[in-house]
Amino acid sequence: MLPPEAQKKIQGWIRSRHLICSGNFFVFETVDYGTIERFSDCISTLGGAVISVDPVDKVWMGNHRQVVLYRVKASLLTPGHKLKQYWIKYGSFRTRFDCAL
Repeated sequence: MLPPEAQKKIQGWIRSRHLICSGNFFVFETVDYGTIERFSDCISTLGGAVISVDPVDKVWMGNHRQVVLYRVKASLLTPGHKLKQYWIKYGSFRTRFDCAL
């Protein structure tokens, strides 16, 4: 994956409130484990590293189905990365799953 493509995917996750910035780390929450692999590919392409992947809770999807919510903590090693500025402009302090927890 090329860095511009990885950056666009991460920007999409910021706008959709799957990805927030907490201190020096990016915190990504999703219910799809395949998305975690794509996220880690994007982070490694941009020179960062995934620190941890933790199952946080079970979230109700509809009336009869629960899915596992995963929280991924990652770090971009380059200081003053443009994604942090993008998050300040378009991001949020809460993910879309915060209301479920």
